[in-house]
Amino acid sequence: MRAVPTWLDQVHDREKVEQCIWDLCFKPDGSQVVVAAGNRVLVYDATDGTLIQPLKGHKDTVYCVTYARDGKRFASGSADKSVIIWTSKLEGILKYTHNDAIQCMAYNPISHQLASCACTDFGLWSPEQKSVNKHKVGARITSCSWTNDGQYLALGLFTGFVTIRNKSGEEKVKIERPGGPVWSISWNPSKDEAYDVLAVADWGQKLSFYQLSGKQIGKDRVLGCDPTCVNWFSKGEYVVVAGSNKQCCLHTKEGVRLGTIGDQNSWVWCAAVKPDSNYVAIGCQDGTIAYYQLIFSTVHGLYKDRYAFRDNMTDIIIQHLITEQKVRIKCRDLVKKIAIYKHRLAVQLPDKIVVYELYSNDSEDMHYKVREKINKKYDCNLLVVCSNHIVLCQERKLQCLSFQGAREREWTMESLIRYIKVIGGPAGREGLLVGLKNGQILKIFVDNAFPIALLKQNTAIRCLDLSSSRTKLAVVDENNTCLVYDLTSKDLLFQEPNANSVAWNTHCEDMLCFSGNGILNIKASNFPVHQQKLQGFVVGFSGSKIFCLHVYAMSSVEVPQSASMYQYLEKKLFKEAYNVACLGVTDGDWEALAHDALEGLDFVTAKKAFIRIRDLRYLELIHSIEERRKRGENDNMVFLADVYAYQGKFQEAAKLYKRAGQEQKALNMYTDLRMFDYAKEFIGSGDPLDKKMLISKQADWAKSSNEPKAAAEMYISAGEYIKAIDIIGDHGWADMLIDVARRLDKADRESLIKCATYLKNLEQYGYAAEVYNKMGDIKSLIKLHVEARHWDDAFTLVEKHTEYKNDVYIPYAQWLAENDRFEEAQQAFHKAGLQAEAVKVLEQLTHNAVMESRFSDAGYYFWKLSMQCLDIADQDSSKKEEMLHMFADFQRKAELYYVYHSIQRYTDEPFTSNLPEALFNMSRYLIHSDAMAFQAPHGVSKVATLYALAKQSKHLGAYKLARYAFEKMQSLRIPVRFQEAIDLGSISIRSKPFHDGEDLLPLCYRCSTTNPLLNNNGNQCINCRQPFVHSFVSFEVLPLVEFVLEDGISDVEAVQILDMSIPKPKKEFSSPWQETKMNNFQSLRIGDEPEGSDTDDPFTARLMTFEQGGSDFTPVVVNRAVLQTMNRGEVYILKWNKPLRYQYFKSLLPDVSITKCSYCNKMFHTDDFELQYLQKGYCPFCRSSCED
Repeated sequence: MRAVPTWLDQVHDREKVEQCIWDLCFKPDGSQVVVAAGNRVLVYDATDGTLIQPLKGHKDTVYCVTYARDGKRFASGSADKSVIIWTSKLEGILKYTHNDAIQCMAYNPISHQLASCACTDFGLWSPEQKSVNKHKVGARITSCSWTNDGQYLALGLFTGFVTIRNKSGEEKVKIERPGGPVWSISWNPSKDEAYDVLAVADWGQKLSFYQLSGKQIGKDRVLGCDPTCVNWFSKGEYVVVAGSNKQCCLHTKEGVRLGTIGDQNSWVWCAAVKPDSNYVAIGCQDGTIAYYQLIFSTVHGLYKDRYAFRDNMTDIIIQHLITEQKVRIKCRDLVKKIAIYKHRLAVQLPDKIVVYELYSNDSEDMHYKVREKINKKYDCNLLVVCSNHIVLCQERKLQCLSFQGAREREWTMESLIRYIKVIGGPAGREGLLVGLKNGQILKIFVDNAFPIALLKQNTAIRCLDLSSSRTKLAVVDENNTCLVYDLTSKDLLFQEPNANSVAWNTHCEDMLCFSGNGILNIKASNFPVHQQKLQGFVVGFSGSKIFCLHVYAMSSVEVPQSASMYQYLEKKLFKEAYNVACLGVTDGDWEALAHDALEGLDFVTAKKAFIRIRDLRYLELIHSIEERRKRGENDNMVFLADVYAYQGKFQEAAKLYKRAGQEQKALNMYTDLRMFDYAKEFIGSGDPLDKKMLISKQADWAKSSNEPKAAAEMYISAGEYIKAIDIIGDHGWADMLIDVARRLDKADRESLIKCATYLKNLEQYGYAAEVYNKMGDIKSLIKLHVEARHWDDAFTLVEKHTEYKNDVYIPYAQWLAENDRFEEAQQAFHKAGLQAEAVKVLEQLTHNAVMESRFSDAGYYFWKLSMQCLDIADQDSSKKEEMLHMFADFQRKAELYYVYHSIQRYTDEPFTSNLPEALFNMSRYLIHSDAMAFQAPHGVSKVATLYALAKQSKHLGAYKLARYAFEKMQSLRIPVRFQEAIDLGSISIRSKPFHDGEDLLPLCYRCSTTNPLLNNNGNQCINCRQPFVHSFVSFEVLPLVEFVLEDGISDVEAVQILDMSIPKPKKEFSSPWQETKMNNFQSLRIGDEPEGSDTDDPFTARLMTFEQGGSDFTPVVVNRAVLQTMNRGEVYILKWNKPLRYQYFKSLLPDVSITKCSYCNKMFHTDDFELQYLQKGYCPFCRSSCED
């Protein structure tokens, strides 16, 4: 460590009297030094010592100054008992006083609170508060310092105590020093320390360190003088101590003395370290202000890949440059010199030399132990260690010492020794390479008293290195020239400028590197130098790693040896290039070496290089060539052609094959590589068979190499349509496929069928249809339309070709069924003649509707089923009876489900659109039906029906019927939701009269008998047994009477007679009085027709042709004469499909408008039907519309 004075100033007052410098401090940015001199505060420029401004404000001696960490203000304290706060612009802004002279001050580094200490108290001031909080202390305060976090303030007392207080001034810790007044204290500013460290210097001439808890760290360090000031470097690595010995000394953070920072002529009262730098300012008793720069020299040693250097002046760090491992040895004293060699390490301390050795011989072991200590002080310029010796160099003299300190040998040189290096050798007989200032280079063996002169040059030696084989010597002289000599012939091989250090590659004899001017130079053999940027000094070169020392740091730089390798390759020196490549090059460089060696037919080197990059393809080639050589082939031209072919230089390879007479190999090469254009060019106007083979191979290649379009075009041009169609179809090129199909002849059915099949698979149905049309294949065309679901096109074709009807309608029906269009599916099955499937679909639909309580749909499907059965009965006479029976059953179920739909909605839903009379009639209709009397159809609830009947009967006044319904329900299993209502209704109905309202009783229009509401005979008259005809909306009894035709009259004839009939005109009476004259008397009647007038209407006369109260039903039978008298507008004909006959009904009240649905043959009041039709758009029973 050296202290270099930067500037110096002597402070005097006006009378030229020296002014003592009591304190000084730096501005936090390091630009200014604030000095307490006499009764003034002086502000200096830290760079050159220029006095910026003297500050006057104190009336007596200024004892202390301190700067706030934020750099905005500083403070000065004086013997005049005042403290002045100054801004960074050197303006005084505040002044406050104590009761005694101010001794010391310190700013809090965090809160910028100022602690000012007087003889008997201290104050705490911050910019936010107006007053100063003062605290009494029992002794004189000599120094103060804040911790890093600003939480605690330490005070040094004249009584030998240190008191540590919190920000409020309360004492937390007290430390007693037995040596006398504590004159200076300071906390370590480093934030890297595990705990706060307080440095304490007392006038017992000792330096000590304490933790915040008051526990001492380490032992007391004897200073040998009275300390006046203790201060830390910014990072806490060193301590500066000034004292009565007229010196300022540098110590480690453990207190070990490292050196002196300038000797002065008087006591040094203060010292301050410039923030984040190595500059120290000191102030003396005689008014001297000195500003020093501390220069820490590098102390280090290197041997191969181990580098040892000094750290923090007292520690040694050994770094393994390859593995980057580091180990620290703490010497706890100033390290002056370091030497390292193999497993030995020598360290010179101020009063001894310590020799360390490795624990083991492992090349990567980093653990050292002490081998020997030579307890003697030595002065030397250079230190070298060998296996069993230490060599000291002092000016011109070399001394060889044993590890015990005994001097074994001494050499005196002609000139100053400038460089020394151990170059290896057996243990105890190592060789040293020595360079002198006069240019002489010597080799010395530690066991030989006589130096060996290697050579002599005219310029002074600066750096030396010997090649690994010790045949070449590299020298850097004082002119920064690198010179390389052959030690055998003593000839200068070459020289290069701009060098400050040089190193041979330990792995390669012919390669060295040297550095200078920020450039790294690498030289191989006699080739030109390769340069790259590198800061620092080259100190070692091992393989591809260059060890570089820059300022204080040693680093290993990975340098690819590419440039040197390519220099050898240019000269076709493949083996030398391989040796260089082994030092470290990129994979790309290895590849280049391999290829160049291969082209140079150096198969051994090429093989090694390809093994390095694991290129199996070229290794196979080399193996093949070696095998062919063993078999006797020796045409290097063919081998080289093979190499060119592998490298992709196909034209050069083809030329070489041709020159070697191997044209077929060239052709095979081009075809294998699918380079057909080159192959055609190579063939020229050769054999046409070769050309045909070439086209065939080209097409096969295009197919296999994922170029199908090109392959297809080639196959088409070659007339191989099947292969072309397969490729095109597999890749889905529909446009190309139809082009091929259009190009084909009709007779080529196989190709056309393939085209159509591929187009169909690609869903290009239009193109496929075009191909089938071209072939005239109607069946396949229909099948195509069916698969494509183009039903309209399929139906159009079926109309022309009815023989394929089943091929269309059956898939159509299946498709409809799959898409939940069951009704249309049923019709399609019907059209296809698959009656069983049609019925099956309807049965399934009906079953689903019933299961899902969709009774309206169930009724509709049962009606469809009944009509289906009627069609089957007409078409298949063998099933006629069965189908007619099923027809009647399905018709009945259709009616029941149709009616029950309204009942179910009434009982399950909160609102109904039906009138009470309609619900009443529906309930009665269901109760009177034959099916309900025995086993109700699945899903139809007797309870719901009776419940609806009971409620509507009670509402309309049919109390007797209501009571019957409630009683009937008691015998049935009643759902929970109805139970309470039924129980209540059963009780409440007993309060009503036991009879039904007469206006509710139905009338038989045949016999004019009034029927009871509950009829044991069902829906027919109790007198004449004539079935009632209901309106299928309101279910009122319509004024219709069914009649049948007399035997021998067909339906067609009956319709014709009715259409041609002339109805008998009604008589018009001018007076209500009617006179009748008989043979022997006269009668006169008023208000009614004469008796026997009904005989005027033949049909009316036939109405009464029944047995009164009989159990058998006698229908009304009419003959031709009666038909002729009937009014066609009063007759309703239900035209059932065969094999059923028509049904005929006569309206007895022509004024009542009745509508018949021509599809389901159900009768309606016209008003009811029209309302339903307007609401739904179709017949409420069969869902048929007028548009159908």
